[in-house]
Amino acid sequence: MLSLHVAHKRRRKARTQMPKVGLAIAGGGPIGGMYELGALRALDEALEGIDLTRLDCYVGVSSGAFLAAGLANRIGTAEMCRGFITGNSDDISFRPETFLRPNIGEVARRAATLPALSFDWGRRVLAQPARALRWSEWMLRFGGLVPTGIFDNRAVERFLRDVLTRRGRSNDFRELDAALFVVAVDLDSGEAVRFGEPGWDTVPISRAVQASAALPGLYPPVEINGRHFLDGALRRTMHASTVLDRGIDLMIGLNPLVPFDASRAPRRPGDADPLGLATGGLPSVLSQTLRTLLQSRMQIGMEKYPRQYPDIDQLVFEPNAGDSELFFTNLFSFSARQRVCELAYRNTLADLRKRADDLAPVFAAHGIRLRHEVLAARNRGLAASLATPPPRSTETTARLRRALDDTDALLARKRRTTRRA
Repeated sequence: MLSLHVAHKRRRKARTQMPKVGLAIAGGGPIGGMYELGALRALDEALEGIDLTRLDCYVGVSSGAFLAAGLANRIGTAEMCRGFITGNSDDISFRPETFLRPNIGEVARRAATLPALSFDWGRRVLAQPARALRWSEWMLRFGGLVPTGIFDNRAVERFLRDVLTRRGRSNDFRELDAALFVVAVDLDSGEAVRFGEPGWDTVPISRAVQASAALPGLYPPVEINGRHFLDGALRRTMHASTVLDRGIDLMIGLNPLVPFDASRAPRRPGDADPLGLATGGLPSVLSQTLRTLLQSRMQIGMEKYPRQYPDIDQLVFEPNAGDSELFFTNLFSFSARQRVCELAYRNTLADLRKRADDLAPVFAAHGIRLRHEVLAARNRGLAASLATPPPRSTETTARLRRALDDTDALLARKRRTTRRA
């Protein structure tokens, strides 16, 4: 599903000035991140004149922060697919268990306080039995024994730190060629903090992403500079205004979570009437509630943005509301990542194909062209886009290839500037 808001009046730019493009990537758990990766791979293949690793600014929230950090460090969508989906990357060694290690350390630390808490509570029972035996009082006394997260996210930070400190990449916001922002929420104030802004740009990118992806209950809060941070989606879904405020001309947004609409689900002849989501029990109800809250909050912001930013073209890609396969996939499961990535790839190509006539002039205003030969291949799948892996690299050859890519990109940019002049 594609939402398109065409600029009412685009900014006048010098003929030699290239348009600025920003990318906003929302969160959505592991499966949401895999959906966004498939959508990004489709955009990478179907659009000519744009390099997703060389945009002007990026903002990532939760699982979207992983992708934004990778792109800003010039890890292409093909390499990320090989690392996270097919597993045949010589660069990214991804293992799902890295993200699912039990939070044993915090459990042990909190359990060690049980004797002291029990002794204190026993004294209160003797002194004020009626009050001490109340349920609310018991929860107040012993609630601190429950860990703040099921899984330990320190291994997540180590994994990302390793990826971002090799092959010429950087784990420092200040060393990137493009502006990168990673959003997390302060647990004690509810304030949204954008790592990458002045004052917060000294925090390592891997640490900022760890904080942004600290989904309450799943992962513990992350302490940074004496403050504790949680998932950035607690305040806003996509934080698109972060890139819209950067003077861009085109904003591309990705949101992987939408509420399921059974009336729009495809049905075959003879299929029985669909049962209500309530028949799926609490998991289905909670999933629908979460998706509805996140999308409705994002839509409120997106409805304002055309008025607030009338000179910026805005595109947001989302799943189809009637996609039952995506809805009934566990948001926190890694086992379905290839199927979900493939679904996103095909959905995004279908959206571009369906809206090609509307999109062509918008993209053309920014020097971008739809590759109709890619869109015409209706049965094209993700595997076809990854058919030719690059030659295996060492640290030295990877850095050399990066330098050559920089040179090629600089020459290409000069050629485009010359043509525009």
